[in-house]
Amino acid sequence: MINSQDIKIGNCIRLDGKLYFCIDFQHVKPGKGNTIMRVKLKCVTDGRVLERRFDIGEKLEDVRVERRPHQFLYKEGQDLVLMNQETFEQINLAPDLVTGVDFMKEGDVVEVVTDASSEQVLYAEMPVKTTLTVTYTEPGLKGDTATNTLKPATVETGATVKVPLFIEQGETIVVDTRDGSYLERVR
Repeated sequence: MINSQDIKIGNCIRLDGKLYFCIDFQHVKPGKGNTIMRVKLKCVTDGRVLERRFDIGEKLEDVRVERRPHQFLYKEGQDLVLMNQETFEQINLAPDLVTGVDFMKEGDVVEVVTDASSEQVLYAEMPVKTTLTVTYTEPGLKGDTATNTLKPATVETGATVKVPLFIEQGETIVVDTRDGSYLERVR
């Protein structure tokens, strides 16, 4: 059990039978009444974000989670096969449990979050930035750089990323895996 005032970003709690991660919290002392905690929680199963208020001293059921690096090996049917970097044990994981799965290529290392008590995999997340090669894009027009115009480009994983006009086929780019946006060109 954890007191509501001890909750921090990244803590996992069980609430109404579901697991939630704290993504933001605020300690509020109103003019009248007791101090409260305003907490933004993200559901592990469906990704919904909800805001809850807790009184100071309220007991919450905390869940101990473990984060371990796993390497993506290959796709087996619909599942992804990942190997634990420490024990070399392989697990199968559904693609909808991985954030940034569209930008994942063989050999990438993802962080798998598991419930320590039941060893159940909660989710896996890609690093925020990944480097990918552009496999196809339309050629840009010379001199058309006055505006921040973007064009679609297909990367090696098959995902489509909006890139600036100067990016050409065969170039390597850095992509933000959270929203699929172009960050920079790798020289």
